[in-house]
Amino acid sequence: MLLGKKLTHCAAAVLGGGLLIAGCQFRESDRTSLPRSSESTNPSAATPRFEFTRLIAHWSGYADPGYLPFVEEVKPEVAQVGFYGAHFWSLADTPFGSGYPANLPVRGHRECGEWFARLNAELHRRSVKVVGHLNVKFLVGDPDSPEGPRGFFKFYRDQWDEKLLGPKPAADALDLLEKDKTGKPISNNTYSIGGMREYWACLNNPSWRQVLKAWVRCGIARGADGFISNYFYRHDCHCEHCVSGFRQYLRERFSARELEKRFAVTNLAAHHFDEIVAWHDPAQSTPLRREMLRFSQMANKRAFDEVFVKYGRSLKPDLIVAQWNHLGDFSQIGGDERCLLPGELWGRDEDYLWYSTGDLANHTDLAAGVFGEGTLQARYIRGAFDDKPFTLGKYEGVRIRAAIAELAANGGAPMGFYTAFEDPEARGEIVRYYSFLRRNESLYRANRPHGEVLLLFPRSRVHEGNLAAVDRFKELGKRLLDAHVLFDVLPDDRATASARRRYSAVIDPFNTRLTAANVVEGLASNRSWFSAPATVRVSASRPSLGNEITLHFVNYNREEPADKKNRGSGIKDEKPVAAPSGQADLKLGRGMQVARVEFLTPEAGQGRGLEFEQVGTRLRFRVPEFLVYGVARIESSKSN
Repeated sequence: MLLGKKLTHCAAAVLGGGLLIAGCQFRESDRTSLPRSSESTNPSAATPRFEFTRLIAHWSGYADPGYLPFVEEVKPEVAQVGFYGAHFWSLADTPFGSGYPANLPVRGHRECGEWFARLNAELHRRSVKVVGHLNVKFLVGDPDSPEGPRGFFKFYRDQWDEKLLGPKPAADALDLLEKDKTGKPISNNTYSIGGMREYWACLNNPSWRQVLKAWVRCGIARGADGFISNYFYRHDCHCEHCVSGFRQYLRERFSARELEKRFAVTNLAAHHFDEIVAWHDPAQSTPLRREMLRFSQMANKRAFDEVFVKYGRSLKPDLIVAQWNHLGDFSQIGGDERCLLPGELWGRDEDYLWYSTGDLANHTDLAAGVFGEGTLQARYIRGAFDDKPFTLGKYEGVRIRAAIAELAANGGAPMGFYTAFEDPEARGEIVRYYSFLRRNESLYRANRPHGEVLLLFPRSRVHEGNLAAVDRFKELGKRLLDAHVLFDVLPDDRATASARRRYSAVIDPFNTRLTAANVVEGLASNRSWFSAPATVRVSASRPSLGNEITLHFVNYNREEPADKKNRGSGIKDEKPVAAPSGQADLKLGRGMQVARVEFLTPEAGQGRGLEFEQVGTRLRFRVPEFLVYGVARIESSKSN
């Protein structure tokens, strides 16, 4: 490991863009792209998209001597590692940077920055693209204390390096902060890192966006290929930028008559808003509060586009830009940073998404039908994001094989936290599963979903404040998963007539005649079916090239701890129980003549040819027993 070698401050070269980079590839979209606004901030909005299938992410452990050897062995395409935003500048020069959240390897802004530059160079030598974490607004520190400013506030007053970052955008750090309706900075002490409080910069503040641009410029100079930005929260901020911005938003969206009729606002210029909230309790939602949330999310997207898409890509045209957001169990209005974002802005100009499922998906209760999965979330993100790469942050340190398989089977890029390379058993399985994905890359890279049924996510209903439709979506989705129906998910405002025609059935959760009990029975009798336990999930995809179908089988069955609250303490507690052999009866497209069916698993070194029978448009074969992940590759000898 060469991280001890000295580098000139921020001396890493800023590399120009290329279409084939470090083993990752770009492609022209072969499906209808998300609608693009006429005000798209991306100067190269029609450029090929960035594709990858294998990701590792670390907030800790990356300074371990075993990290780079692990990278060499697992061969990821993208390493999400390193810090370049508010956590770095708040904590790197304090005694507390070595702990949560960034686990910084050395103390000092210059010393730690040079360390990341060296790490990036080492990862590049291993043909890995580096995406750094950039906290966009969560500040740790105290504006004043017996020892003076601390954390971020000390950095901004005393340690801002104009040679590195340019002129200070504002004289006083307090001018950058979110403020409550009394003008007091919004703060809390949830984490109390080093006994310091947490404050929030305002993304609507032009000076703060200049701070972020300085950090982006420095991160690119240190060798970051892109950034995953997080903490896109807006609170009940009443700073001048939020107040004027919300007034402008309402002025552009509603006429004076509509403002009076809908919200009792008779004089917008003089109206006093007692609150300008963002996330809020759905039970306490109102039309005006949802407009406040919509304004907040659109403003955050505008700031993201200005800083990362427009400015960042002006410095580095191939800059990878991504967001880290939260979904949980489809939490809307009270969670999900994009829940009220208009469809034409959802993910526009972004390369990949991280969506955290939080505490939802990292434990099982098999008897109760709880499999600790993110399958439905993955299919929703895939449909909403137009098949671009994404990952789920499941905080799963036990069922590592299932977490990798789940994403691979549903169009995602394994995996979010944790790639626990320090545990030899976990490391061995991560290497085994990533090697499997790499060997069979043609099945995964830029593949497309191949569902027979379309389940609509009721985004338009969410925008109306109707979350009962989301509950029905989840109920219907689980029933379809349990019955092994091959289905895709699209938000209802993206499900065009042409998109709907690709499916034999379209299921709208707002259709009150449908229930979890009868939704499967109402489907066409000639759909594909599979004899498998409910603990097995089945999905289908089509490779980007050729005329094949890939079936994916993910098995969640395991020996659970006796105490259901005990999730285990590592992969030794994953304890998968093999899925038994079962029958597959697949509906084929017209004219498809099957030449070969091959069964693949990470546990087997080579694929296994299966006997099959094709009668017209039906293909029947027996799926062998498998441990956690099985793949049936159905090869055609004749094009449709």
